[in-house]
Amino acid sequence: MSEKHDWQHLYMLLKLAEMGAYRRTAKISTEYLAGKLGFSQQTASRYVIELERKGWIQRNITPEGSLIRIEEAGVKELQKLYSSLKFLVEKSYPPSVTLEGTVFTGLGEGAYYISKEHYREQFAERLGFDPYPGTLNLKLATDYDVKTRMELEAYPAVEVTGFKSEDRSFGLVKCYPAIIDNKVKGALVTALRSHYDVSVLEIIAPVCLRKQLNLKDGNKVKVEICVAP
Repeated sequence: MSEKHDWQHLYMLLKLAEMGAYRRTAKISTEYLAGKLGFSQQTASRYVIELERKGWIQRNITPEGSLIRIEEAGVKELQKLYSSLKFLVEKSYPPSVTLEGTVFTGLGEGAYYISKEHYREQFAERLGFDPYPGTLNLKLATDYDVKTRMELEAYPAVEVTGFKSEDRSFGLVKCYPAIIDNKVKGALVTALRSHYDVSVLEIIAPVCLRKQLNLKDGNKVKVEICVAP
């Protein structure tokens, strides 16, 4: 079932709930339902049948109209929708932001820090992958991207603690799970003792992103950054 149809089914389910079918039986004619939704009667009837097949509603047909009750599976779908909307409305930060940057060759610092065992173990534990030893460096494309990147500092992040070796200390690294070019899961990392400012993204992933995505300097890449709950 396509995402489009899933949303149409949810919309129909929501309307049935508004008409009294939530946790009780309501008598609803497809003609009345169609008028309320702005659909044809045929379309409204088809969606009701599809909801019944999905197990979201129970329906008994009478001469006056259908007796419809939202089943437990349908109740759960409405509760999921409610939770998603509640999260979006009440949170002081978005669940994700998308930034676009241009690939460029960095100074090679990322590989040095990421290869440190203390960092690698925490990346694996907290991000769910062992990173390829190196970062994909992206120069942010617009003032909007830079501003949005700066806003990220106020959002929750996955934190990787620092440590001390015999001759130096390694600081805290803040990580934001990310999806690169809508294809590869990775993370934005900050504070790898970088010489870069907020106009540059340093991205890690379990694979070499340049090879995996066939990237060269000058290519533009979109990164969807997920904010930790």
